[in-house]
Amino acid sequence: MRVFVTGGTGHSGSYIIPELIAAGHEVTGLARSDAAATALSALGATVHRGDLQDLDGLKEAASDSDGVIHVAHRQDLLPSGGLDAVAAAEVPIMLAYGEALAGTGKPLVAAGSIGSPGQHPGRPATEEDPALPVGEEHRGTLRVRNVVERTVVDLAEQGVRSSVVRIANIAHSTTDRAGFLPTLIALAKEKGFVGYHGDGANLWNAVHIRDAATLFRLALEKGPAGRYWHAVGDGGIPFREIAEALAARLGLPAASVPDDALMTPGYFGFLTHIATQSYPASHLITRRTLGWDPTRPGLLADLDNGHYFPAR
Repeated sequence: MRVFVTGGTGHSGSYIIPELIAAGHEVTGLARSDAAATALSALGATVHRGDLQDLDGLKEAASDSDGVIHVAHRQDLLPSGGLDAVAAAEVPIMLAYGEALAGTGKPLVAAGSIGSPGQHPGRPATEEDPALPVGEEHRGTLRVRNVVERTVVDLAEQGVRSSVVRIANIAHSTTDRAGFLPTLIALAKEKGFVGYHGDGANLWNAVHIRDAATLFRLALEKGPAGRYWHAVGDGGIPFREIAEALAARLGLPAASVPDDALMTPGYFGFLTHIATQSYPASHLITRRTLGWDPTRPGLLADLDNGHYFPAR
C-alpha cells in the first residue's frame, strides 16, 4: 500500500514508518520543516511538504494514497489552549480526510486516547465502549479528544474504512522524550519527591511504542471500519507502583499528595485532571480481531533498562 502518514517524526510516527516499510508498504510523510523532511527521508519515507493547517494539501495527499495514518497534533496550541484547542483543531483535518476518501473503502487510522471510553466501575474499558460525549466539566482532560474519535469513526458511514487506535497513557521506549513518563520524572525532580494521588490505587495503563506501531499497521491492513483498538500492554498498574518505581531509580522518596483543592494541583499542575483518574483497559478484542501480540517489555520492566534515568 501507498500510505500517507502525519506525525512521522514524532514518538509514535518514527516507529510506525519503519514498521510499515518493513512490511512492504510505501510511505509518504508530512513534513513542515527542512529538519522534518530530513528525518522522514532517513526513515525511508517520501516527503510531502506542508502542515496540518493546509487542508487542501492533506486532502490531495490522502487522495493519492491507499490509506492514511494520522498521529500528528497541533502541539503549538497546547500552551495557549491546552488539550481542548488541540482536539478542536483536529476535527477539520479528519473531515478533510473524509472528503478525500469517501466511498473508496480506503483505511484511515487515527490516534486516540485510552481515556476516551470514560470510567466503568468494576471493569476495564473495552474496545466496544464508544467515545463518550464531551461536556464543560471535561475541559483539560483526556476525554476532550473524544470529539476527534467520534468524527473518525463516523466516517465509516461515508465509505471510509476508518478506525481509532487508543494509545495507552504511557507509551514508553528508548526515545521517549516528551510523554507522560518524562513529564512525571521532571515533575518529581522539581518537587523533590515522586507524588501519587491519595492512596495511589488509581490504575494507569502503558504500552511499548514498538508494539503500538505494529497495531497501527494491523489496523491499516485489515481493521474493519468504524472500530476502536486498544494499544495497551499493561492494562492497569496502580499509580503508586509507578511512582515508587520512579522514586527508587531517581533516589527520591515517593509520597501521597492529598486530595485537596490546593495541594493536588500544587503538585501535578496541568496533569491534575489526568494523574488523579483511573484508566484500566482491556486489549482482548484487539488481539482477537487483528492478531496483535504485544511482545516488548512492560512498563516496570522497561524502567529497569535505565534509558529514562541517565547517570545523575
